[in-house]
Amino acid sequence: MLRQSAFPPPPAAGKKPFTHPDGRPDPWAWLRDPGYPEVTDAEVLGYLTQENAYVETVLGGGDDRRPALLAELKRRVIEDERTPPEWEHGVWLWGRFQPGQQYGQTCLAGSLEEAKANRGTVILDQNARAEGLPYYALRGLALAPDRQFLAVLEDTDGSERLTLRVKDLKTGAFLPLEIGECTYGLEWSNDSRRIFYVKQDSQQRPRWVYAHTLGSDPATDVLIYHEADPTFYLGIERSASGRYLVISVAQKTASEQWILSLEGTGTQPRCLNPRRANHEYGAFDRNGEWLILTNDRHPNFRVVRAPIDAPEEAGWQEVVPPSDGVFIESIGGTRHFWWLAERTDEARKRVRIVTGGQTSDSAAEEVTFPDAAYALWVLPGSNWDGTSLRLRYETLARPKTYFDYHVGSKRLEILQQTDIPGGHNPDEYIVERLWAPAPDGERVPLSVVRRRDVALDGTAPTLLYGYGSYGASMDAAFSTNRLSLLNRGFVYALAHIRGGEERGRRWYEDGKFLKKKNTFTDFIAAAEHLIAQGYSQKGRIGCMGGSAGGMLMGAVLNLRPDLWGASVAQVPFVDVLSTMLDDSLPLTAFEYEEWGNPNDPAYYAYMQSYSPYDQVAAQAYPPTLITAGLSDPRVTYWEPAKWAAKLRATKTDDSVLLLRTEMSAGHGGASGRYKALEEIAETYAFLFKALGIAG
Repeated sequence: MLRQSAFPPPPAAGKKPFTHPDGRPDPWAWLRDPGYPEVTDAEVLGYLTQENAYVETVLGGGDDRRPALLAELKRRVIEDERTPPEWEHGVWLWGRFQPGQQYGQTCLAGSLEEAKANRGTVILDQNARAEGLPYYALRGLALAPDRQFLAVLEDTDGSERLTLRVKDLKTGAFLPLEIGECTYGLEWSNDSRRIFYVKQDSQQRPRWVYAHTLGSDPATDVLIYHEADPTFYLGIERSASGRYLVISVAQKTASEQWILSLEGTGTQPRCLNPRRANHEYGAFDRNGEWLILTNDRHPNFRVVRAPIDAPEEAGWQEVVPPSDGVFIESIGGTRHFWWLAERTDEARKRVRIVTGGQTSDSAAEEVTFPDAAYALWVLPGSNWDGTSLRLRYETLARPKTYFDYHVGSKRLEILQQTDIPGGHNPDEYIVERLWAPAPDGERVPLSVVRRRDVALDGTAPTLLYGYGSYGASMDAAFSTNRLSLLNRGFVYALAHIRGGEERGRRWYEDGKFLKKKNTFTDFIAAAEHLIAQGYSQKGRIGCMGGSAGGMLMGAVLNLRPDLWGASVAQVPFVDVLSTMLDDSLPLTAFEYEEWGNPNDPAYYAYMQSYSPYDQVAAQAYPPTLITAGLSDPRVTYWEPAKWAAKLRATKTDDSVLLLRTEMSAGHGGASGRYKALEEIAETYAFLFKALGIAG
């Protein structure tokens, strides 16, 4: 165990009197720089720098395990990794890395044979774009249909305040065009003359869709759509048919779509179906009709169809009825077939494909896979006129494999398999699906992996991961880096707790608003089940989660600190009440539909009862590593910093608490594939020291 008494005293964030408008005292509120989003306060920066130095004090020195772990992780890096080629605008595009490079390249080839052989033209080299920058992330890329220009969205500090730039692929030079304060979403008109993009407001909320005509002054860009409601998120995409720009606006409980023809110079989008409370839908065009996924009659959604020129709700005809046991997660298609991605109540993901017409799913064929727990995604790369569907499949033990499913012959073709440098045999591991009993009688699914030679005698170190918010499903995906845990005898478990949608929409609804505590008790139940079944024991389990999963870490540390031998909270959302009462922050207005609005007394009291920062208690906590990003717009850096300061001042144990702030990054941590490995190596070094893992 990492004992504080074995090291010099940690930094202490002094207390300064401060009271929130609701009357809560907060002596560490000064850690929020008043100039945010710029962080220049010398005292704040000085404190964060001291905390980073203290991480070196504890994890560094003669027994610093990070360099060896980093070297181990790097040995498994596929130096020349690349993605399967995707058909776009008459050419093949793929991404690749070159040995030793931090960032990827985007390549183009005229034939599939060239693309498969990794021969083509590099149309974007992120390494060149990142040169001299402490941070770089490519947030969006769109090739013009005439293949003469490439539009990109770039982030150079992790703040997600993006800049739009355009590269001339004939000359290889970037145009003298820079449009700042953009957010995600980038598409071209079919004549390659206009670029559609999304602008965000001063609080980083996406509010406007603009069209920029190449060669014109950005000041004259045409407003296509303005979202007046700050609680709605805004995004754009090209329809699968390539006919329309689709503008999607959504809360957590309501949505609306607008369409604009990508032919011609139109500027007035048309609403498919007006928004209304508690109704979500999404549509795509196929063969003269709209296929629409809607929850108008059931929380697990159904599929309906409507004529292209009459998409209104009154004319909808049912294609796939809703089901209590199957949640329709998404739909899509090509000219020749359409598909459904679904989740069953048994926490199983499936993909079904329907050929020909779209009046029912009676002829649907499921693409089947044999494993007990797996991850399955439908990917881009399906030619609108093609007859195959691109899939990615993996398990906790089996690396990702890309398939093309040939619909006519019902045949899976392996496009690309992942070979781990140094070797990896999936058969040396056991992947299982467990079900933990929750306090209210629900069954919580867990995906678990371990080496076959790890005995179930309660002695194995275990890492339990969870998220459980926003309806995000945590699929049982493979991680090369995780082999450094498994090959040291760890059990790795992924808890599919309420707040996600692994068991359908009800699973999400039972883990939000005034039922949020189900998320926390599900996670605790998962840990207790692992102990009861002989996988581990109290004090041998590390728990880990990030963002809203970091809030989960804070909550379960407060509720059951005795269970954990270590905790890792990555960019944790822990000062829930203060953040949700501050609508000047980027995400607060969006978040009302997830957590509730604390201006309502019922929600205020409920949030306060679980908010990790507000519920820190004078009790013993396990060794804890907390991370933050100085430029993070999603979970602002002061939340983890304040939480660390309050924990230090309140807890009664001798456990180490560390705060690592990445000073040149945002929510996703450091940029670059090797730089990101440094963070993982540090996390593993902390876990090994806390849990007493040698070797």
